[in-house]
Amino acid sequence: MKIKFLLVLSSLFLFLSACSKDDNETVETLENPVANAPKDVNDNGFKAKWNYVSNSKSYLLDVSTTENFTAFVSNYNAKEVTDLNEVVVGLTGGTQYYYRVRAKSETEISDYSNVISVVTTGSDGIPEDPTFLKVKVNKAANPFFVGMAIKASQLTSGSPYDIILKNEFSSISAEYEMKMDQISTASGVYNWTVADQIVAYGNSNGINVHGHALVWHNSVPKWLTDFSGTDAEFAAEVKKYITDVVTHYAGKVKSWDVVNESVDDNGGNMRNTIFLRRMGPNYVKDCFQWARNAATAADDTNLLLFYNDYATSANIPKQDKVFSIIDDLKTSNLIDGVGFQMHNTYLSPTKTQIETDINRAVSKGLKIHVSELDIQVNPFNDISTFTNERRLAQKAKYKEMVKIYNAIPAANKYALTIWGMKDNESWIPYSTDLNHVGNDWPLLYDSNFAIKSSHTGFLEGLD
Repeated sequence: MKIKFLLVLSSLFLFLSACSKDDNETVETLENPVANAPKDVNDNGFKAKWNYVSNSKSYLLDVSTTENFTAFVSNYNAKEVTDLNEVVVGLTGGTQYYYRVRAKSETEISDYSNVISVVTTGSDGIPEDPTFLKVKVNKAANPFFVGMAIKASQLTSGSPYDIILKNEFSSISAEYEMKMDQISTASGVYNWTVADQIVAYGNSNGINVHGHALVWHNSVPKWLTDFSGTDAEFAAEVKKYITDVVTHYAGKVKSWDVVNESVDDNGGNMRNTIFLRRMGPNYVKDCFQWARNAATAADDTNLLLFYNDYATSANIPKQDKVFSIIDDLKTSNLIDGVGFQMHNTYLSPTKTQIETDINRAVSKGLKIHVSELDIQVNPFNDISTFTNERRLAQKAKYKEMVKIYNAIPAANKYALTIWGMKDNESWIPYSTDLNHVGNDWPLLYDSNFAIKSSHTGFLEGLD
């Protein structure tokens, strides 16, 4: 009897121990997988890849033609895969696709991985949209100026440049010919010839003229660089120049970049320019005050004053410094808008980075000018020809930029300006500062004035 009792007691103990173990055992949650760049991309497909997730039994793969996965490729809506890769087939050449995965263990499914973008090789065979840019923009709910950076030599009546400008664009910026070293030949002495030609072209053709730029450290005339007077006298020369130029173009130039690129790329400091050294840390504000005073004296009360700079979306210390300058100008009612140059690449900055940057200015009630837009496709010199994959990646980036801009409130819109007309005339392939001297195709038109997929992407960004 005693033995039976002990056996029953032992069985009960083992049963309770097992139950306790089951009750206390923690069910491990599946981690989200990490999707990797595709391999073996071809005309009809690619190999999707991802990292292993502990405790997963399989993976669910989605492949879509839309970044938000509203349209799935047939047979690739949560397709179950037991390996860490899958050869995706049956796709169309020259087409943008996206993929993501989830880990699965019996009934448990993880959240989605990151989204990977891939463009199949080959050509989609779809012709580019020939709609004129400004025509579609002007049909939008809240239209804005579509701008182009130009040279005076391009403005000959009947030239391909002239025809495209009149058909497609509603604003122009001088690429270089309205800067200080082009206009000012000595103290109080000016050569207006070329700048006047540009302004007259815009005015006579109903095209907005944006002035670029009154003060920039890379366009200081030699006489001012060598100026031997006191710092106060140097500042007086800058004041005189700004006053005379704003007065000369009162009512003809609708907006000015007053100061261009005053912030350094490293550490969020003021750029060490001749203006900073000779005029002090408040020189930006002084320049804006002089421009505002000149416009008021000339009864040009509608003149818009912009601060213009580059690469602020991904460089947060630089972005913060730029906005500290803008905040000071805004407090003094000296600034109307911000120029975001947007010399971007097909890889960066991200949509979120651009939106965050621009929305800081929107929140302050300022006009937004995407002032110098171009998109590099060969920043690492890894291609020698304009590949189909880069063509479509560039198209997607132009579409993204226009969509971001078109989404801002109507009151904050000013202009979106492309920095040049033809790929072979862009500054990018020849810039030693970019450290990728070589081939690039950053604009909306090729060397023969033919529209590119980037032009179609611009139009699609308005949809």
